[in-house]
Amino acid sequence: MATRPKRETRRRHGEATYRLVRYADDFVVLVHGTRAHAEGLRREVEAALSTVGLRLNEDKTSVCHIDEGFDFLGFRIQRQVKRGSNKAFVYTWPSRKSLTSIMAKVKAITGQGTNQPLSDLLRQLNGVLRGWTNYFRHGVSKDTFAYLHQFTWLRIVRWLRRKHLRATWESLRRHYLATAWWPEHDGEALFDCRAVPVTRYRYRGATIPSPWAETKEAA
Repeated sequence: MATRPKRETRRRHGEATYRLVRYADDFVVLVHGTRAHAEGLRREVEAALSTVGLRLNEDKTSVCHIDEGFDFLGFRIQRQVKRGSNKAFVYTWPSRKSLTSIMAKVKAITGQGTNQPLSDLLRQLNGVLRGWTNYFRHGVSKDTFAYLHQFTWLRIVRWLRRKHLRATWESLRRHYLATAWWPEHDGEALFDCRAVPVTRYRYRGATIPSPWAETKEAA
């Protein structure tokens, strides 16, 4: 269905058009049509997979409208009305599951023993944070990055307090947070998640019917 004339012909006959987006064994099928069309296409996919000994994961497979949103490859994809306007746009941002996962990694790193210097701890954190934010920089991620930064900063401070039980807050700040309250030690500074440039894919999605296309057979 890559050609416009073919898609227009199908629509004139009341048939759905679709596009398959796949990465490895994860895929999503985008349907222009009714919910009945989407349900029918799901049955076709199940039949096609069964011929090669595969089946859909029932826990991860669902039929939904873009207004309801869905998770794909760590992103949450959903159409919403832009704040302060009456125009709807399709947004992508890190899913709640993805954010929970990176927070768990930060918590695990900062929950380890305090025998190592702060520079070693920062080195471990920076690798994890840099990789995660670079993956999610193509989305509406600024607020998420800021939240992750604050969470990580608080975890580091808690780790420092455990490492230096008798030290005062002024002493800790002077030794480890001297530059604008920024964690740094032996030339290793905390990676700034907020500084990662965000490049959004600006697909408007204004022509998508809501909640589903209206046809004689629409459910």
